[in-house]
Amino acid sequence: MEELLADLARARIGATFNQYAEAGPDDCEDAGAVRIANLRAYLAERSGADVVALGEAAGYQGMRWSGIAFTSERDLARWGDPYRPSCTARRWSEPSGTIVHRVLDELGAERRVILWNTVPTHPHRPGEPLSNRRPTVIEVELGAAFARRLIELVRPQTVVAVGRIAESVLGTGATYVRHPANGGGAAFAAGMREILT
Repeated sequence: MEELLADLARARIGATFNQYAEAGPDDCEDAGAVRIANLRAYLAERSGADVVALGEAAGYQGMRWSGIAFTSERDLARWGDPYRPSCTARRWSEPSGTIVHRVLDELGAERRVILWNTVPTHPHRPGEPLSNRRPTVIEVELGAAFARRLIELVRPQTVVAVGRIAESVLGTGATYVRHPANGGGAAFAAGMREILT
């Protein structure tokens, strides 16, 4: 796992922002190291996870700051030590992540599931670091290599494709659920409930 995290911190995935290696205007000192430490702690707490849920890409309100897929700095505050924020200007809240963690909490499955993204870095529009854009085909291919390595290391009983981009990478080896964004919250919750209960 340490090798995966080290490679992730060195990765160049197309024109995405690598939150584990780069810093922007509101980043704290040593922000990349803070985010890798958050991800390391998250994975350690879920060392016995039997599910990996793969989303699309790091978003500007969540993983860009926390280092963890579908997770905002408000989630980190709720979880407490050893998690730390990396934004100096505010505490971000991520809409899709709010839905994901609410569902996992309701099902008592927070530590059964490892959340990850097909593109583990942040695709944004040129000149707009606080925006999201759909990752390119090349970015998906490059990012998917990290997802496959994680799945190999974890060897979960179930792999969940959260959305069509993840499904395109995982194919028939995964169970598909609707991504919670853009009105998909109820369908996401129903799909996860079926998988986790």
